[in-house]
Amino acid sequence: MFILSGWLKPSAFISDDLMVEKIESLFQELVNSSMHCFPAKGRVRVSEKQGVYIVYSKQNQVLHVGRTDGGENGLDQRLYNHIAGESVLRKNYLRPNGINLRQGGSFRFVNLEDYRGRVFLEALAIGKLCPAYIGKGREAHRKTR
Repeated sequence: MFILSGWLKPSAFISDDLMVEKIESLFQELVNSSMHCFPAKGRVRVSEKQGVYIVYSKQNQVLHVGRTDGGENGLDQRLYNHIAGESVLRKNYLRPNGINLRQGGSFRFVNLEDYRGRVFLEALAIGKLCPAYIGKGREAHRKTR
């Protein structure tokens, strides 16, 4: 795992091709990073830094790809929200489908301080991994009308 601060900021010296290469390299880093189990009790304690993550079911299905948006406790807080808080993932997908990440769920992550880089990496990972849950989805949207 590595932390890249300012690594992907636009520059007159970075070509689009080089940017794509860096994002693809980060994707490989993400999918090959260590697998972590969600704790049976308590908080997630892996990183207070910003980053991108993949959430897996106990059957190892990719459920969700997400990123932090700059919150104070970074990945620790974001991942904890998925098991104990009121994240959209938890409300609209995990609960209705009877999925409890504390019972065998896992995740991978990479730290990435650059916001733009996190957005690109999340988008690439969603496109390549086709997670079971993406955003609110049509069913959740229909319920709010």
